[in-house]
Amino acid sequence: MSEVRLSAETRTEFGKGASRRTRRDGKVPAVVYGHGEDPKHVALPAHEFAAAIRNNGANVLLTLALEGGEQLAIPKSIQRHPIKGYFEHVDLLTVRRGEKVTVDVPITVTGEVVPGGLLNQENTTVSVEAEATHIPSEFEVSVEGLEIGGQITAADVTLPAGSTLVTDGETLILAIAEAPTAEELEAEVAEAAEELGIVEDAPDEDTAEGESGEGESAEGESAETASE
Repeated sequence: MSEVRLSAETRTEFGKGASRRTRRDGKVPAVVYGHGEDPKHVALPAHEFAAAIRNNGANVLLTLALEGGEQLAIPKSIQRHPIKGYFEHVDLLTVRRGEKVTVDVPITVTGEVVPGGLLNQENTTVSVEAEATHIPSEFEVSVEGLEIGGQITAADVTLPAGSTLVTDGETLILAIAEAPTAEELEAEVAEAAEELGIVEDAPDEDTAEGESGEGESAEGESAETASE
């Protein structure tokens, strides 16, 4: 796992207004905490932090240049704007070399699902304990050759040396179900529509007859006018 060096400026203003000003200046508000020390409020360069997450994943190891020294840290919580996607705030956990930490590692599914099968992914991450400077960026799980009815649990995920599974080994990661037929899909849609009270309004018989009668009267009047 590679380390990414970032500068961290100490923040002296707090609150929503101060955070907005920090983001307008091209920085991300952050808090660094851990090892019983008082939390440090800092600002990270937004472009460099985004590149670190994009290239190394959410568990990237950061070397922060802070107050004339350096501090190792990993993201513990990342808040992003729900629509625009920019980073609103970051919590960073300080770590030491050789220290074990527990992190959630994302799962990437590879391979082709068997014909007629449907992939149901129940969990997108697993928790592991790993050395702070050797945190896996992701785990690949292949569904190649997995038959309908087959499952993969947390215990089936291959971990690198030095990592220990924290998630219960029986936790279901994914399963291959039988894909529904077109008829089954139509039935499910109809059932969902019925539950939501969505029904097609049938034309009212009285209204239809009334409209028909009005049409006949109009034709009759036209015929009489023509004869006159």
